[in-house]
Order: sequence, then structure tokens, then C-alpha cells
Amino acid sequence: MFFSRKKVDAALNEFNQNLKPVSLAQDAWKRLRKNKMAIFGLVVVLFYIVVSLLAPLLPIYPFERQEIQHIYLPPSLEKAGVVMIRTREAYLARVMARDGRSEYNAAEQAELETMRAEIKTNPIHQRVYIWGTDILGRDVFSRVIYGGRISIGIGVLGTVTALIIGIFFGAVAGYAGGRLDNLIMRFVDVMYGLPYMLVVIIMMAIIGRNVFILFVAIALVSWLTIARVVRGQIISLKNAEFIQAAQSIGAGTPRIIRQHLLPNTLGIIIIYATLSLPSFIMNESFLSFLGLGVSAPLASWGSLVSEGVKGMELYPWLLIAPAAAMTVFLFAMNFLGDGLRDSFDPQSKNRI
Repeated sequence: MFFSRKKVDAALNEFNQNLKPVSLAQDAWKRLRKNKMAIFGLVVVLFYIVVSLLAPLLPIYPFERQEIQHIYLPPSLEKAGVVMIRTREAYLARVMARDGRSEYNAAEQAELETMRAEIKTNPIHQRVYIWGTDILGRDVFSRVIYGGRISIGIGVLGTVTALIIGIFFGAVAGYAGGRLDNLIMRFVDVMYGLPYMLVVIIMMAIIGRNVFILFVAIALVSWLTIARVVRGQIISLKNAEFIQAAQSIGAGTPRIIRQHLLPNTLGIIIIYATLSLPSFIMNESFLSFLGLGVSAPLASWGSLVSEGVKGMELYPWLLIAPAAAMTVFLFAMNFLGDGLRDSFDPQSKNRI
């Protein structure tokens, strides 16, 4: 009898047809591609992440650079000098209308001439502020990009930390059971009983204000939900036949959790991560809005929104720009999270 040396990569079905094995990730990606809103959210999220990572390399103005002559310039595609002259002329026109004049006085005329001369000689006035400037003449577009870098960074790091802590305690409690499970879950219940934001605010007030402390304060009290979710999944799987088979061949507890139980909960972990990241960003924005977030000259979306609210009637772009950037990102993350939930849902496999 002769045997073929060709490797068999696929199984055969009842019609003697080759069936290529499909992994969970491949199957989820196949169904995710059919969800247009989820793909749109994925593209937007990746765009935000790439821009945030490459912010120092982008041809934008320094986010902390102050130009007092350029304070409160409205968004425009024209050069800053042109916008300065137009803004000043509009102000003087209102002054003349109030005083009942139709022409500039000598002082106003001299002021405009001085501004025009300086604009021609000073290259700083050749800048273009597409999203305007703030109270210190800083570029709002640059500050929104760097603010997104801070907010997204805190959201990602906070989510990863919460996942690591929550998955560890949830997996251990669910698989061990008994007193250890009861001890861990009672601790989780106690932590749930504490007011979440109040704990974070107290930690920020006592320890101090910086990005690292803000990240730690949010992450340390955000792992409770994922711990409960992972525990429930582990409990439902630990008596399955493949777990009993692993135990029968002598696999230890760490190996069973790491290589058998956690891979089967990966779908719900990914879904939780994509849906919890927006909540981390919202929590950071809320703290920054209260003045407990990042400190100047750094900025986040929350601190930028807080600054914009103070002058929203006269300078609406200071609020609209960061609020719009944050809103688009949060919507995209929710679209992506909903799409991943449908893609990893075993009950949806037969519906697509």
C-alpha cells in the first residue's frame, strides 16, 4: 500500500469535499466585515490611534506654543495675519457704529498700519489655524490632537490594566471555587458598594494630579465588572468535557486556565475591552472637566472641553472642536464594540 506524502490540510464532509478549518478569529472577522458600521468604526478608531501615535511627527504647530498676538483667532484657512486684520477691523467697525462714526480716527488708523507692517515682516503671522486659537494663542487643532493622545492613552492603558487584574481574579475565583471564590467575590461586592467616582476623586486629591496617578486611580477601581464576567464564563466551562480531558492527562491549574479556559472566553473579553474603553475616556474627561485631570501645559479632551465651556458664547470653536473629536471617537468605539459583540456571538453564526 502506498501513502501520499502530501499533507492533509482539510477534512472531508459527507459529499467528499475538502473543508478548510476556520478559527474563531477568522470566523469573527468574516462576519465583522459584513457589518458596515463596525468597519466604519474600526477605520475611525485606527485613524485616531495612528494620528495620536504620530503626533510628534506631523506637520502641526507645537501644542504648548503661545502667541499672544494670535489669541482667540477664529477657525480659518487663511493666514493668521489676514485673520488678525479682519478680526480687528470688525471690532473697530462695531466701535465706530457705537460712536456714530464712519471713518477710523488717527489712533485706529495708526494701529492698523502698524499691524499690516508687522504682518509683512514677521513670519509667525504666516501660520494657518484651521481650528482657531485659544486664550493664549495656542493652536486648537494641535491641542485637540495631543489631547486625544492623552485621552486615548489613558483609555487604552486603563482598559488593559483593568483586564489584567479582572481576568486574573475572575479566572482564579471561578476555577477554584469554594472559600477563595467567596472571599474574592465578597471583596468585589464591597468595592462595588463604594461610589466609584468619589473614590477616584479622593485618590486624585490626596496623591496629586498627574497623568500616571490619573491612570492608576481609574484602573484600580475598574476591574470589578470584568472579574465578574470572567468568573461566570469560567464557572460555565470548568466542568466541560475538554477540561476534564485536560485534567485526566495531568494538566495543572495554571495550564488549564491559561490554555483552555481563557481562550474560550476571549470573545467576551474583547467585547468588554472595546465597550469599556469609551467609559474610561469619559471618566477621564469628567475628572478633567472638574479640574482633577491632567495639568497644564498638557491637555486632554476633557480639559479642552472644560476650557471651551467658559467662553462658548463668544468663542464657540473652543468647545466644538474637542467635543466633536471626542464624540466621533466614542461613537466609532461603540459601533466597533457592537460589531464585535455580534461577530463573537455563537448564536449569530447561523444568521449570516
